[in-house]
Formats: sequence, structure tokens, C-alpha cells
Amino acid sequence: MKLVICLGNPTMQYSRTRHNAGFMFADKLALELSASFSNETKFKAEIAKSVYNNEAIWIIKPLTFMNLSGESLNLLQNFYKINIQDLFLVYDDISLDIGTIRFRNKGSSGGHNGVKSIIKYAKTETFDRLKIGIGPQPPYMKSEDYVLQNFNDEEFKIFNETLTKCVEAFLYFCDTGDIMKVQNKYN
Repeated sequence: MKLVICLGNPTMQYSRTRHNAGFMFADKLALELSASFSNETKFKAEIAKSVYNNEAIWIIKPLTFMNLSGESLNLLQNFYKINIQDLFLVYDDISLDIGTIRFRNKGSSGGHNGVKSIIKYAKTETFDRLKIGIGPQPPYMKSEDYVLQNFNDEEFKIFNETLTKCVEAFLYFCDTGDIMKVQNKYN
């Protein structure tokens, strides 16, 4: 099983913002896997369930807003007794340029409050993840303001192409089960 937790903020107000890279990935992956989201209020999330190569893939969009994303993970872990090795986290990274992606199998939050919340409930920094570049942030702008901006049309075109590459890379990870192979091919 893969529990793919994708970080973002619910409501249409945030749908095309940089901070919603995880949710946009979730939507694209669900489309690729012919999965539909349903609102699972007891888990504070929208969940799309599918199967790929005989493995269950659950795509999770926490509905708690970014800074409390770990609450959904906690509820899912407690109810389903999910092994932390099955967690795969997807989120935006302000330190990476638009069009850049990075796979990792461990690491700190890097100041990302959604990731901090996931680490808090996972009780470890060691889990597979995909960081999607949304930068560079202008030096005159606060990061909180930058991440909540919408992409402009040119940026969104590049970002959308990147999401296609992200889905391809994630499915390659599912095929190989080897994060190092994915890093060598896509980072």
C-alpha cells in the first residue's frame, strides 16, 4: 500500500496557488489512475483509492489547511494501523525553481509548516517524499505571501508540465520500489 499524502489548502480560494502544488499533483495522479475523491470527514480528508500494479494507492488531500496536515495522517494511522514505510508525501518547495522536482527518503521540514505537522504525527523524518519546485521567491516578498499567490499563466504552463513529469516519476517509483533509481532518473 502507498498512502500518498498531498499537501495543500482546501477551498477554491487557494486552488491555483503555489502552496497547493500537492493538491494539484493529487488531482493529476487521481486522473491518471481513474480514481475519484470522496470526502472522508472522520479522517479530515478527501481520499481517492486506486490500485496500480496490484498495490493499493490512496491519494490523500488533508482538509485541515496546511499547518495541521498531520492530523489527517494521525487519524488514518490510528484507524488503519498504517506503517510509516507506506507513507509518501508530496508538497511544494520554495527553494526549488518551478520545473524542478526532488525525491528524497528523509529530511527535515525545511521550514514548511505542513511538513512539520506530518513529521510531528509520523514521529520521524524518514519517509519517501516528492518536493515540487515553486520558486524562486522574490527577495522583497515574504514567503507567506509568495506561496499564497496564484501562478501566472506562463508559470502555470511550466508547472503543469512538471506535474505530468511528477506523476510519471511517482509511477516509476511504484514500478521499481527504489527511491534511489527515481532520484537518479528524475532529480
